[in-house]
Amino acid sequence: MENKTKILFLCTGNSCRSQMAEGWARHFLGNKYEIYSAGIKKHGMNQRAIKVMQESGVDISNQYSKTIEELGPIVFDTVYTVCGHANENCPIFLGAAKKIHVGFDDPPQLSMGLSDEEEILSHYRRVRDEIKNWVKNFK
Repeated sequence: MENKTKILFLCTGNSCRSQMAEGWARHFLGNKYEIYSAGIKKHGMNQRAIKVMQESGVDISNQYSKTIEELGPIVFDTVYTVCGHANENCPIFLGAAKKIHVGFDDPPQLSMGLSDEEEILSHYRRVRDEIKNWVKNFK
């Protein structure tokens, strides 16, 4: 059995950005890496994140929000923190996991106080596309 590189996308609540990153990575790189996402906490799946990912042909509706502890004793090769809070509060991982911070804006935060659904979704779409372009350029 082939040992694939194990990648974790870590965010605060594992509801939006890390879930998008997991979805894109599975879409583009799933045959090359073992892909995971988790949060410092568990906030539940963000329905708008699911919606904008489906618009791009990637279904993340079967993914679920989870904490690092729920993943179990996986030895990751690389941990990507995709938000500042996760970067600042990133736990110590077993093994020689390389930690890399690549911050993305938080769509729920950007759309707070907005009532127009299209305007709200525009923030999710922008961040979705930024994450897509970043993941597509993985080596």
